[in-house]
Amino acid sequence: MDVTGFISRRLHFRGKTAVISIALSFLVMIIAVSVSSGFRKEIRDAISSAAGDVRLIPSDMDWLSENSPINRYPSYLPHVDSLRGVKSVSPVIYRAGIVKKDGIVHGVLFKGTETFIPSDSSSLAVSIPSRLADMLSSGPGDSFQAYFVGERVKVRKFRIDSVYEALTEADDRLVVYASLSDIRRINGWSEDQVSAFEILLEEPYRSEETMKSIAAEIGAMTLLYSADEDGSVISISAAESEPQLFDWLALIDFNVMVILVLMTVVAGFNMISGLLILLFENISTIGILKSLGMTDRTIAGVFLRSASSLVLKGMAAGNLLAFIFCAVQNATRVITLDPENYFISFVPVHLELFKILAADAAAYLVIMLLLLLPSMFISRVDPAKTVRMS
Repeated sequence: MDVTGFISRRLHFRGKTAVISIALSFLVMIIAVSVSSGFRKEIRDAISSAAGDVRLIPSDMDWLSENSPINRYPSYLPHVDSLRGVKSVSPVIYRAGIVKKDGIVHGVLFKGTETFIPSDSSSLAVSIPSRLADMLSSGPGDSFQAYFVGERVKVRKFRIDSVYEALTEADDRLVVYASLSDIRRINGWSEDQVSAFEILLEEPYRSEETMKSIAAEIGAMTLLYSADEDGSVISISAAESEPQLFDWLALIDFNVMVILVLMTVVAGFNMISGLLILLFENISTIGILKSLGMTDRTIAGVFLRSASSLVLKGMAAGNLLAFIFCAVQNATRVITLDPENYFISFVPVHLELFKILAADAAAYLVIMLLLLLPSMFISRVDPAKTVRMS
């Protein structure tokens, strides 16, 4: 028979405040971890969809004219496509232009892709960011003129097929999506000419350091397998082209670590006070157990076991409340943000089971280690005095 478990189940822990504190602490911790993961996922997905995880661009890239094409089918492309971690390689054509409508003039970057398919398959249809739509007071079905400066000025009339939400609403870099063939015709290029390649990576390979490592490996491949007619290209990762966003994500991760430490310490010290109350209320019981021959370590195990069950109950309650919050926020996006400061318009949440379990396990271990401090009180209890007092 497990004597330690038998006695611990009969101890009445009155530290309800400590249990509530633990539940709230784990609620805050899990939400913090989920929000951090949510920001990382949303922003990285937006960066990838906008410019890929890695880009291959000409070393003499000219955004303003049609003078820097590269080969659509270079010799190194099969080697890059088969590289471990590479999900897809897509050709794109960039061309800077000036949008004008009703006296509003603004510079934009047209991006031709194979994946953009207008709703009615018409020519010169585009998808514009919501910020540009607001500036032009336009929406789907409306049109605007665009000017392209090069060896000669070209003017085209585009129809707005759709409006999308841009990642960085406060950024002046407005990207207008069009079909690859439309931008190719504007540049006067043949079908085997493009501006760049955008490379998407598999999810496990999208960390900042891994992106940089794969970008360097791809760059080495282009040098090793490139033919004379392929043109010179450089490889750049999203972490290098958008360092401010990744620095911001690193800051969020640091803040989450601070929250985890603070909440764990708060929960730990609340449990310390609760365990001290339990020890004082059962001081005569401690004396009796000592007189029966129990060691200080065994008695401490009795009280720690009782405290542990309450920590686990608080942890379970906090986790359940956090999961409910995340489910509601994912479904309704009821909590919003200012995109000028946070890049997106809502609080993103993403449940990563491994991170949540790691946070739970680490917090539980730290709390139980902190509870060793009040358990040292047991060694100071004199059974002769406490039994006589009872």
